Amino acid sequence: MLLVICCVFSISISAQSYDEKYMEKVQSLDSTITNLYQVISGEKGQERDWELFKYLFHTDAKLIPTGKNKEGLYGARFMTLEDYIGKSGKWFLENGFFEKEIHRTVDTFGNITQVFSTYAAFKSETDEVPFMRGINSIQLLNDGERWWVINIYWTQESEDNPIPKEYLGEN
Repeated sequence: MLLVICCVFSISISAQSYDEKYMEKVQSLDSTITNLYQVISGEKGQERDWELFKYLFHTDAKLIPTGKNKEGLYGARFMTLEDYIGKSGKWFLENGFFEKEIHRTVDTFGNITQVFSTYAAFKSETDEVPFMRGINSIQLLNDGERWWVINIYWTQESEDNPIPKEYLGEN
């Protein structure tokens, strides 16, 4: 019984320290999305703050990239936070990666929000031309105390799938 109490107490202390360290980063929709982009961005050789990355997301969140397979059909891959860190973390470190939001549309009903966030990706912050663009469909929950990223579902722009003007902020 003492072991169980110690484990619960240590988990509680750990959660409190994360809350103290990061709670301001999830107080508004804007701060949550801004931190989402910032936490994965960095120059070649720069470690990412994976602790903050995990804090932004709900425990059961999924990251869902989509694209065409070898047969030319669109599909989706469902990743946990750990899957994403394992797959992307090393690549970010070895190559540098900056994802910048260039336009946003927001729809909210009650405590749920859907954001279409158009992005441009660069290998260095000093790059002027992105090597990739696309749209992140970000689902969020406001539990009354903070914002949680529930899922990010995205696709890249391609020649046969250009980003529509309304998602670039152009009329």
